[in-house]
Amino acid sequence: MIGGWLCFDFFVALQAINFEEVLEKVLEKDPRFHREAYLFLREGLDHAQKQISKANKNEIRHISGQELLGGLREYALVQYGPLAQTVLNEWGIHRCEDFGELVFNMVDAGLLSKTEADSRDDFKGGYDFNEAFRKPFLPAKKPAAPKVESRQPQE
Repeated sequence: MIGGWLCFDFFVALQAINFEEVLEKVLEKDPRFHREAYLFLREGLDHAQKQISKANKNEIRHISGQELLGGLREYALVQYGPLAQTVLNEWGIHRCEDFGELVFNMVDAGLLSKTEADSRDDFKGGYDFNEAFRKPFLPAKKPAAPKVESRQPQE
């Protein structure tokens, strides 16, 4: 039993080293995005997969670009609250299409897999960043006050 755990720990450590090495090459090839953007994407993908798995009676399946976008939005809001858009922008992510670029950089590097039906276009027009990340934290608009008619004194 102990040997199994040691092998598992070694495998996980080796996997982490390989991820870091591959990520370095990705960053050299495409410097538009910060390292943290890729780490966030990996964590956000895990979050989205767990949410979808829960909804599907723990069945793990491939998720679409639109499903991933929803999961990334939710994960960013939970992790960073009202600063979500600022954090993502700092990492070079300004629109949904940027998430698609990150995903396909990782696919090209062998860090993620895709189906034949998956494409960068899956991330086009997902949501407006201001609507998705700022609007949930804006104060609710108060209803307009009713107009009071002023009465002129009668002569």
